Amino acid sequence: MKISKSFKIYIHIILLFLISTNLKALEDFSKNVVIHENPQEIKELIIKDSNLQDVDLKKNKGNIVILNFWATWCAPCKREMPSLSKLSEKYPEIQVYTINMEKPNNSKVDDFFKSIEVSNLKTYYDPEFKLVKQLRMRGVPTSILINKEGNEFGRVVGEVDFMSEYFLNIIQKYI
Repeated sequence: MKISKSFKIYIHIILLFLISTNLKALEDFSKNVVIHENPQEIKELIIKDSNLQDVDLKKNKGNIVILNFWATWCAPCKREMPSLSKLSEKYPEIQVYTINMEKPNNSKVDDFFKSIEVSNLKTYYDPEFKLVKQLRMRGVPTSILINKEGNEFGRVVGEVDFMSEYFLNIIQKYI
């Protein structure tokens, strides 16, 4: 059976349309961002630093905080982390805590950051997943957005470009 040349062209046009539509959808992160009508109280915000010492983030009231939960094996985490780094540089008044969801391994994390050319973010841990359970997280990457009063005003479930106009418009309302 021989396929006509015009049929092949139509198939290619349809495939190009489907691929371009899919690529456009991949860039629309607005569905990943949830802003709460009423901020939700967070009772406890304790994570571990790279030496596994407690860090109580409830002492940081008065600052906007982003808790970014990630893993070295997570491809969306790898794509979004450079934009989080740029956000941290551009807005030093926003405190960013990148919380690795794996067993503490500073050399593995250092290699990850080197591979994506990020040098200004520190890594924290939640080795017993207490905060993960408290925040009812479903996967990585997830970013919890905390207002100046220490309450969750929103979250990003999945990948986001932290330097996108969409995200910056949201975050600037809380700075």
